[in-house]
Amino acid sequence: MVTLLAFVVLILSIIAHEVSHGYAADSLGDPTARLAGRLTLNPIPHLDLMGSIIVPALLVFSGSPIFFGWAKPVPYNPYNLKARRWGETIVAIAGSATNLFLAVLFGLVVRYGAAAGFDANALTLAADIAFVNLFLGLFNLIPFPPLDGFTALRAALPWHLAAGLGRFEHRIRTMGIASLLLFLIVFSYVFAGPFFNFVVWLFGLITGASI
Repeated sequence: MVTLLAFVVLILSIIAHEVSHGYAADSLGDPTARLAGRLTLNPIPHLDLMGSIIVPALLVFSGSPIFFGWAKPVPYNPYNLKARRWGETIVAIAGSATNLFLAVLFGLVVRYGAAAGFDANALTLAADIAFVNLFLGLFNLIPFPPLDGFTALRAALPWHLAAGLGRFEHRIRTMGIASLLLFLIVFSYVFAGPFFNFVVWLFGLITGASI
């Protein structure tokens, strides 16, 4: 995968992920993101210097097996959501659902594109989009704050269990970006290998191709 292309694909995939949160919230009755002008695929309103530029660039250009980053969080008010019991969970998983949908869509282009007349460059681009979105979507489902998987889990649990997770999340968030960087370091040294191999296996299952 060409590093510059991977970087651009990662940024756009992060934006699509974040916008999906806003669309999910809006569809459930909360217009906060729409009123803030955040339901757009224009990258400018979403870019975060650290999460959208510096961290992705370091990961991609260093050859890291991790594809990760973040945009400015799309604002939403959980108290406006129609589905009080599951609304926050739906909003939380909307980003990963979008990434996984894109992964499958472009993965099928890789699998059947040659027969449909796509040239090699188009198939390479489709493979890059599929792999990055597959990695990003699955990574964000890990149940550790501030990743979406944790938010979805906390919101879906009964109140007495969710309260304990909420306190844990608060302690993690008070550490700021340091908590995320610590998680990335631990993940890189302990879990990145098996996780990357799983993503590669799933990528091959969808596309019929190999990395």
